[in-house]
Amino acid sequence: MGNLTVWITIGVYIAVIIAVGLISGKGKKSVADLTVGGRNAGAWLSALSYGTAYFSAVMFVGYAGGTGFKFGLWGILAGIGNGIFGAWLAWVVLARRTREVTQRLDIQTMPQFLEKRYQSSAMRVFSSLVIFVFLVPYSASVYKGIASVAQVLLKVDDTACLIVIALVAMLILLFGGYVVQARADFIQGIMMIVGMAALLFCIIRSSQVGGFSGIAEYAKTDLGLPALDGPKWTALISLVLMTSFGTWGLPHMIQKYFGIRDDKQAKRGIVISTAFCLLIAGGGYFIGSLCYRFFTPDQINAFPTPQTDFIVPNILKAASLPNILVGLTLVMLIAASVTTLCSISLTASSVLSLDFIKKTFKSGLNDKKSANMTKIVGVVFIICSYFVANTKTPILDMMSYSWGIISGSFLAPYAVALFWKGLNKVGAWAGILVGFFVAMPPAACKLALVFKLTESATATDIAGKGPFYAVIAMVASIVVCVVVSLIANAAGKKQDSEFFYSSVVKAK
Repeated sequence: MGNLTVWITIGVYIAVIIAVGLISGKGKKSVADLTVGGRNAGAWLSALSYGTAYFSAVMFVGYAGGTGFKFGLWGILAGIGNGIFGAWLAWVVLARRTREVTQRLDIQTMPQFLEKRYQSSAMRVFSSLVIFVFLVPYSASVYKGIASVAQVLLKVDDTACLIVIALVAMLILLFGGYVVQARADFIQGIMMIVGMAALLFCIIRSSQVGGFSGIAEYAKTDLGLPALDGPKWTALISLVLMTSFGTWGLPHMIQKYFGIRDDKQAKRGIVISTAFCLLIAGGGYFIGSLCYRFFTPDQINAFPTPQTDFIVPNILKAASLPNILVGLTLVMLIAASVTTLCSISLTASSVLSLDFIKKTFKSGLNDKKSANMTKIVGVVFIICSYFVANTKTPILDMMSYSWGIISGSFLAPYAVALFWKGLNKVGAWAGILVGFFVAMPPAACKLALVFKLTESATATDIAGKGPFYAVIAMVASIVVCVVVSLIANAAGKKQDSEFFYSSVVKAK
């Protein structure tokens, strides 16, 4: 009867999402409908769509478990950083200017943004290929997160779970893209809020934690609040910075700003997204940080490989949650994962189909055929992600490779361009290439290990330092962009553009 309650809860969720897809997707046929939703999204839709795309089972399972294992209660700093820097500051700095520029110049994807800003078709092609290829490991990490939870709590085969997640994501994409996704995100965001609040209440009251007095006692132990040395502080700060500022250069996050209706909705979205992210990220990392209240280090090391991916699922199992809350928690994680997967898939498919295939090989395609091609490419992307998810790579590693390479390459030429007219094509290319190659070593070492090209301890060490290399890549890219642009401007290569933000965001 217990599992029946859980499955009924999940079944109701899937039925609701399908209903949303059928109703919201009706009449949504154009590329603009598919990618930016006609630029008519309100604050709640935009903010919750941003938040649900930000967090998935990747954060709740992979990152929360990994940071709790390494840093104990210090891991909560990652959740706070995500809310402050990844949501509040990102919206304050980027949302209104991005919305105004993309509306005025009819930009639908990040490669189009880069092409129009720097008058470079080569930059559009390069960015579309990098985004499509390196969003695959991030998408795969989403699959792995929810599969590990279902494997522990429902004892179902992870392959079956991966297939269900892929099918739901395909349905949302095929029904109509951005509008369907945004409305599904709104419902799923509400589910995540309710689910996280109930989960925190039950976890804190569990016998293992013992309420707030138990947390205070835990904080006095070496495992609960360990003394961190220099390398561990570096690792923790790198994680906080990557998971917070990494979103500033991720195309599927930036695209959420494209669809905001007007300036008023953009301002309201700041508050909503920040509150949502603090609850979801703060709550997720907090639960992971309690791992040693439930298990000893030896017990954790006995979990299936990779061990950190199974910490949070086993916490939920050990806490003896009510069946209805188990169902709600699974729905919350499925909702978070599906929304992130849809955002990633829509972004990857739109940049490859519109910015590479159409402009390079199929320039004569009309609007409807372009939209259909985007959906087909999206399905292919989801299938590729499914196969990558079946590798034994830890969730945290896959996500850090993706975020590091993409944000390391494109954060600077995107964000700096909104504020500084002096940034030119030469500086942008320099920043993109430096960020790309600085962030590449961990992913390259991981591939070498997977294909048994090396088994060295050095390669293994570098493969596990994705967040550190990601942060270095983002900083190096910004510095190089600015310095090379200054040199190029002084040499007479200054670039004129009508691109720059000049007014508040107005309704279209």
